[in-house]
Amino acid sequence: MPPSKAKQALVAQRRSQMLIMKVQGRTAAQIAEHFGISPATARSDLARAVKKARALEVQDAELYRYIQGARLETLLRGVWTDAAEGDLKAGEQARKYIADLTELFGLKVPVRTEISGPDGGAIPFAGNELAELSALIDISDDATAPTPVIEPTDGDDDEDEDLEDDGGEDPDEDG
Repeated sequence: MPPSKAKQALVAQRRSQMLIMKVQGRTAAQIAEHFGISPATARSDLARAVKKARALEVQDAELYRYIQGARLETLLRGVWTDAAEGDLKAGEQARKYIADLTELFGLKVPVRTEISGPDGGAIPFAGNELAELSALIDISDDATAPTPVIEPTDGDDDEDEDLEDDGGEDPDEDG
């Protein structure tokens, strides 16, 4: 039989108090003694309280992101018509709102990264070849290693076939 709502509330209150005691520097044994429970139960309750707190933090962050996104979209709608009609000031403001939305929702495209060689010079890296990445990993800890020369493929990879549209659904796509 599941615990009653009253018992669940008492356990939640106890776990909250346990977290406060832990933050104050008390050990699990001291917390267990205070509440008249076993140290194993105290550790288990503390772990559950931390896990729940993390979940609540994630929910709070998502709520904040949603609210901020809605605010930015409202502001964007306010300048969009003028921006679309060529008003440069409105266009710049719209661009800033779009940039803020892009950053808020983590939609920025990764920037190009340069990998430094043993002599400090750049190593060309296209980032799409497994052999190239393996070679770079192999030399990464060796300060005297020569820069590998990796021949580009001729473009007839099997991977290219995966990119062609076959009319079927992509198994990795949601929805």
